[in-house]
Amino acid sequence: MSFGSIRCLIIRCSSNLSNFPGTVTPGIPAGFRSFCSKYSVTDLALNSVVKVFCRSTKSSVLQPWQKRLPHRSTGSGFVISGNKILTNAHVVADHTFVQVRKHGSPTKYTAKVQAMGHECDLAILVINSKKFWKDMKPLDLGDVPSLYETVSVVGYPQGGDNISITKGVVSRVEVTKYSHSQSKLMTTQIDAAINPGNSGGPVIMENKVVGVAFQGLSRSQNTGYIIPTPVVNHFLTSVEENGQFVGFCSLGISCQHMENTHFRNHFKMGPKMTGIRIRKINRSSSAYNILKKDDILLAIDGVPIENDETVIFRKKERINFSHLVSMKKPGEKTSLKVLREGKKHEFNINITPVESLLPVYHFDKLPSYYIFAGFVFLPLTKPYLDCSYSMCDCALTHMPKKPGEQIVIISQVLEADVSVGYANLTDLQVKRVNGVQVENLKHLCQLIEGCCTEDLRLDLEGAFAITLNQNYAKKATAKILKRYGIPSAMSKDLRS
Repeated sequence: MSFGSIRCLIIRCSSNLSNFPGTVTPGIPAGFRSFCSKYSVTDLALNSVVKVFCRSTKSSVLQPWQKRLPHRSTGSGFVISGNKILTNAHVVADHTFVQVRKHGSPTKYTAKVQAMGHECDLAILVINSKKFWKDMKPLDLGDVPSLYETVSVVGYPQGGDNISITKGVVSRVEVTKYSHSQSKLMTTQIDAAINPGNSGGPVIMENKVVGVAFQGLSRSQNTGYIIPTPVVNHFLTSVEENGQFVGFCSLGISCQHMENTHFRNHFKMGPKMTGIRIRKINRSSSAYNILKKDDILLAIDGVPIENDETVIFRKKERINFSHLVSMKKPGEKTSLKVLREGKKHEFNINITPVESLLPVYHFDKLPSYYIFAGFVFLPLTKPYLDCSYSMCDCALTHMPKKPGEQIVIISQVLEADVSVGYANLTDLQVKRVNGVQVENLKHLCQLIEGCCTEDLRLDLEGAFAITLNQNYAKKATAKILKRYGIPSAMSKDLRS
């Protein structure tokens, strides 16, 4: 039987079945219905799923004035309503040129990245070509699949150039860390591997998309993770309403479980009461002046929180309470029930996204840096920690004291006469400039550039200090930049 005849047969079969929804069509064996369902997924894939080609250029973490060599990569994507293509953010991160190819076509079409959501690892592409959109059909988003339900992963994994369809069973639904952004959001785990190139492709159940393939588990051959539709819808709605993705909301709190009976008694919790103890509150959180350390958070919008931080998700499934908060729109009112010193209180706050002191990712923009007298100053980030052998991750748990705060460090010393004896003072935080507390890199730049005294003193962590002659250091800076081939003493964002 030829492929063409199979395709026609499937169309007729699908048509017959659709006339009797919810019934078994007489004379059609169960195996044949499964055969039809399989090829309906194929039909959806051929008209909706695309291969994404990306040329990207990342900035160097340790030498932020330089770009790395261009890198080529491929991924998958699929058509959604409004003549848009949905894919993963990591597929097109740091892009310089993006192209898309339809199934069965030799032509690559230039695409523009319309929106990026690095937190949830999603991106929207648009293509200004009527020819591309001919015969392309948008896929509809469905619900989160139940446990043990079978789904199909569609995409262009490495190892071949044609479209691939594999099947998997839903293993669990929970809040998991997204490897691209380190954010913790809802995921759906399946027992089908998500291989490089699959990223951004749809995961289909029946005729609806139930998630977007985005990462696998390196230590396991048959474990893949997909971005479920509640997260996808949140991203799409945010872009539609704001023109760009504005992030996920957070209470900005660190918590402790309340599973120990004596611990619960100490905080005057009743025998049927459950909740979590608040350890820290981010100062940039909308809950900062409302919640307090040692408050017991009992419920969010009337949904009780268990002693292990979970809330009811569906049936007998549970999920981390942060999912309830992350799915809210910025500014949306949220009710918090709290036990404070044995008395119950209820507070209403307008929930917002919360900035961390230490950025955990850096994509699609040039990094900030400032060079003076051979000292290279950078804001501390997680990518920098990953490249540094002498710094620990303890700064990841620190919370900002005010908006815009950064940890500014000396990443390296470009040796010259002016910096003799200071070469080992690297990976240290700059605390003060001439006695003034440093708030962020731009503030440090302003303090140094605006210094009116002859001597310039930098106080570092660990009680180390650096003193420089201001005039001599300024003249030396120009010579050092020329010697090391550095185009500018500061990044573009610091010049404005």
